[in-house]
Amino acid sequence: MVSRRFLHLDVFAPRAGAGNPLAVVLDAGGLDAAAMQRIAAWTNVIETCFVLPPSTPEASYRVRIFTPRRELAFAGHPSVGTAHAVLAAGLATPQPGPDGRLRLVQECGAGLLPVQVEGEGEARALFVQAPATQVLARRDGGDARLRALLGDRLAPAGAALIDSGRRWWAAELVDEAAVRGWAPDFPGIAALAAPDEAMGLAVFARCPGRDYGLVVRALMPFHGHYEDPASGAANAALAGYLHATGQARDLGDRYVVSQGREVGRDARLVLRHEDGRIWVGGQTRTVVEGRLRW
Repeated sequence: MVSRRFLHLDVFAPRAGAGNPLAVVLDAGGLDAAAMQRIAAWTNVIETCFVLPPSTPEASYRVRIFTPRRELAFAGHPSVGTAHAVLAAGLATPQPGPDGRLRLVQECGAGLLPVQVEGEGEARALFVQAPATQVLARRDGGDARLRALLGDRLAPAGAALIDSGRRWWAAELVDEAAVRGWAPDFPGIAALAAPDEAMGLAVFARCPGRDYGLVVRALMPFHGHYEDPASGAANAALAGYLHATGQARDLGDRYVVSQGREVGRDARLVLRHEDGRIWVGGQTRTVVEGRLRW
């Protein structure tokens, strides 16, 4: 029986217990996809990551990302958390990138993705470059189906179907209270998302006067009515959409997202827009360190 290093992390967490849990198996060589899937089903965390040696010299490490049911090419909080785990375990050393800032290069199903490293120790923040966002469809605030789902909470900007490696419907609501106070209609969200093979619906609102620019909720109706406490992929896609359509002027090129209070968390994600690309990141806490015997 092989013993492998195992971490349980809290991603996008200003303190332990505020963010999104992640399981990471280090030293994952020798595990095939079927074994990884069985382990991910057993951990029963929203995602489990398996760290492997890179297959190309351009990469710092390779990661495979599994939900309890399937493998993903890319996801935001697993990418940020895995980079934290690799640094904590001493498996890679950040190197200066083309802009002089320290970075790692993650190899995953979505290709080679740079991860920027800011700060050290407990204050360290990591940012992964998200795949480019495509805006596939838009509906204005007068759309009857959206009004039936969201009512008067829906802002005039309406909603859009967006894709940044994972497909979402995103809808702007009138204010923070409308987002936080909404009791999600999961069957209605499923009816909206299913025809377009979307993950679900991300609702958001602008938050003037707060220490965060947006409040976001990411709601997934399939495989149970699940609300993500801190979704890097959904927020990266949303940031790409807002910048591409000129709706991010009041937010600037760097803003903070508050997510997860409605499910007992209080995550903080930082979104950056640089040279036409979106970076999503934040802080990660190591909560559990141990050994996996499988």
